[in-house]
Amino acid sequence: MAAWNATRRIQYTCSVIATLPQRHSTQAEFNGQNYVYSREFAPNASRFEAILSTLLSAHAVTYATGLAALHAALVLLNPRRISVGEGYHGSHEVIGVLSRLTGLQKLPLDCPADALEAGDVVLLETPVNPLGTVFSIEAYARKAHARGAYLIVDSTFAPPGLQDPFLWGADVVLHSGSRYFGGHSDMLCGVLGVKRADWHWQLLEDRAALGHVMGNLEGWLGVRSLRTLEIRVQRASESSAKLIAWLDQAMKVDSPGSGSEEETIQNAVKRIYHASLQDEPWVRQQMPNGFGPVFAIVLKDEEAAKTLPSKLSFFQHATSLGGVESLIEWRALSDCRVDRKLLRISVRLEDWQDLKMDLLQAFTSLQ
Repeated sequence: MAAWNATRRIQYTCSVIATLPQRHSTQAEFNGQNYVYSREFAPNASRFEAILSTLLSAHAVTYATGLAALHAALVLLNPRRISVGEGYHGSHEVIGVLSRLTGLQKLPLDCPADALEAGDVVLLETPVNPLGTVFSIEAYARKAHARGAYLIVDSTFAPPGLQDPFLWGADVVLHSGSRYFGGHSDMLCGVLGVKRADWHWQLLEDRAALGHVMGNLEGWLGVRSLRTLEIRVQRASESSAKLIAWLDQAMKVDSPGSGSEEETIQNAVKRIYHASLQDEPWVRQQMPNGFGPVFAIVLKDEEAAKTLPSKLSFFQHATSLGGVESLIEWRALSDCRVDRKLLRISVRLEDWQDLKMDLLQAFTSLQ
């Protein structure tokens, strides 16, 4: 994080706070200088986008939600085919709507390259929900561009500082800003980043026409949240790395002692998923400053997966993620496609030792 921050630091001071009033009006006086109507542009959203543009090193456009941002990207590119993996179920719902309206054909993420044609889209979610594992952006960029297709990277689980998809060939970068950009579980928004100026202006025109605009309060909350983005993401990433290393080491112990931590963990956990456990060399090149705060564990028993969240004190059993509180979710509650023994864990700002002891006592209670 420090290496990234040294080249993209934005100074926030008390004087900035003093000049950031909440502006909730949807209209402004016609005088040739002010904003006119907030469906087109508004002061709070414009400030938010200006900061995001620096963080993303691209033109940033905000939307009411992450799914609205994905819809906007697909309206812009208007592909005939989209190659996409499992990932977030909401993205597939957006694709389903467009398929009904336009005949958009969905292809597997690892479809043969010759299945893609000029103007098609590869939608790559990395790190992927709910596992927290990663794909090579560079490899999928080469595949898409060789066929004249475009690469959209959903980098929600790796905000700026952890991953820059444009460095590896992305054409469009997507974030659900409700997660780490918002960071306090109190706002919804989506963000697109693009390098091309013509795409930027087309996105703005389309947003005004389709009404996907983010609210004025959300724009103000977004500016507030970006002041602490670095420290929040850094703390959560470091804590999740420590928790995962602890679990992984326990899983590798042969013949653990009776009643030991290692035995307790091995009795409950079947598998752990996270980018930090991948050994391909490109993983650390793509994410040199650490990995995302989301990982998944698969338990040995479905009933245990249903029960474990209720045994925890520091982790809240809830969907969504990216706020200040750590969450755990029996993922099958919100996504019927996943393993019913899988738990998604989102680590946030609590002390990692407290989270460790909370997980350990919950594993113990299952015995």
